[in-house]
Amino acid sequence: MQAANKVALNTGFLYGKMLVTMFIALYSTRLVLQALGAEDYGIYNLVAGVVAMLSFLNSSMTLSTQRYMSFFLGAGDRLQLKKAFNSGVWLHLFISVLVAGALELLGGWLFGSVLNIPPARTGAAYQIYHYMVASAFFSILSVPYDALINTHENMLLVAVTGIIESVARLGLALSLAYTAQDGLIVYGAGVTLIMVLLLIFKMAWCATRYEESRIRPRYYDGKLLREMLAYSGWSMVGASGVIAKTQGVALVLNVFFGTVINAAFAIANQVNAQLSYFAVTMLQALNPQLVKSEGSGNRNRMILLSLMACKFSFYLLAFFAVPAMIEMPYILHLWLGDVPAYTVAFCRLVVAASLVYQLTAGLQMAVQAAGRIGTFQTVLFALLVLNVPGAWLLLKAGLDPAAVMVLGLGIECLIGCYRLLAARRLTGIPVRHFILQAALPAMAPIALAACIAGLPSLLMEEGFVRLMVTCLVSAVTIAGLVRWRGLSAYELQKIEDMLARLRARISGKRALLKAN
Repeated sequence: MQAANKVALNTGFLYGKMLVTMFIALYSTRLVLQALGAEDYGIYNLVAGVVAMLSFLNSSMTLSTQRYMSFFLGAGDRLQLKKAFNSGVWLHLFISVLVAGALELLGGWLFGSVLNIPPARTGAAYQIYHYMVASAFFSILSVPYDALINTHENMLLVAVTGIIESVARLGLALSLAYTAQDGLIVYGAGVTLIMVLLLIFKMAWCATRYEESRIRPRYYDGKLLREMLAYSGWSMVGASGVIAKTQGVALVLNVFFGTVINAAFAIANQVNAQLSYFAVTMLQALNPQLVKSEGSGNRNRMILLSLMACKFSFYLLAFFAVPAMIEMPYILHLWLGDVPAYTVAFCRLVVAASLVYQLTAGLQMAVQAAGRIGTFQTVLFALLVLNVPGAWLLLKAGLDPAAVMVLGLGIECLIGCYRLLAARRLTGIPVRHFILQAALPAMAPIALAACIAGLPSLLMEEGFVRLMVTCLVSAVTIAGLVRWRGLSAYELQKIEDMLARLRARISGKRALLKAN
């Protein structure tokens, strides 16, 4: 199967998963919020978030491990691929023990000196924390298996497991209305059980499908393990910056305003995650091809793919983000009913920061494919952590909580500039080339489309009809302007070729079914 066709097919699988999991996740959030209440929901996201943000760390570690597997698969070296997987298993076993131990030691200090939780709910919150530490342990253990599945570009399996997880979480959310036990504790225990069962399934699948997933002493390679440890360690530095930023800001907000503000912050992050899913999915499907290009020595193709990733991930997020940001108050009311204070402002600003990130996401993929990431990840960590003391100073000065999100948007712009400079130094991507071929063609049509899509909100009363009109106007203008000004002739030709191949495959399968 040709690479472009495979990327399109895998993206289709992941988009199908997204369409199912997005609606399930949104409905589950409503059920959990109603069952637990704003205070307990805020407690769960505050306490569990200290550990649950390790999911982002897992994504980073998966990409790090996948980088070696995809590199060796692209180079055609099966022996090194087996060594990479075995090294990854031992590496993540060590990391899981280290992280779980550190979190348990950290728990006493957090509950004794930092977290602002009502005394009556402290015991339940601490129990939730232990459950989430267990979830983190098993989640980290699953990283080598996730990386192997992604390396083989088996996105159908990724989609199926994602849907199974979402359905299981929906069942858990529904059960909260009928349990006689503490709903907060039941939810935490259920989430942990789901993580364990998913790990067992992935291990069994890989053991039966991929020969390199078998653990053998002869595949132990100390040199490769140390190299992967160094690479994963630097990747964890950058990912830890995201965790420190998100959870650090959550803790600062909690200290100044209590647990209800954490509910608003959690909802904003969930909205951003759902809106970003198309963009993140496209990057996930494209990353193996990008790394394989670097592994086969085709640097020019790797750079071309990274710049295309910047544009297309920005377009995909903007397609959903523009109407959502315009109609955010009504959408949140329609979704949640009772909307916690500051949720609208938080959602808009967090999504805006995500748009800035997506515009340079492909550059980060290029740097990671090149492999020299030590300084890059260290600077990213330092810039991300600036959010925490900055948030403290702003709130100490008496500013509105939304000012913290404005600060985050500004720091994300600074980080985007740094990614561009780092990509130029490490991969040879010229700054001028990125601006003229990716940034300006991406931002100009979206900015104009956003202005046009905002007209219904000035001319119509708020309601479902206006929401539909805004979405329609936004979709038509974004699609038309991106087609007219946002894509190069080469990109248009590639898209048309890809669609033609997919149509031919679908037609061929239909003809085969009719013949049978």
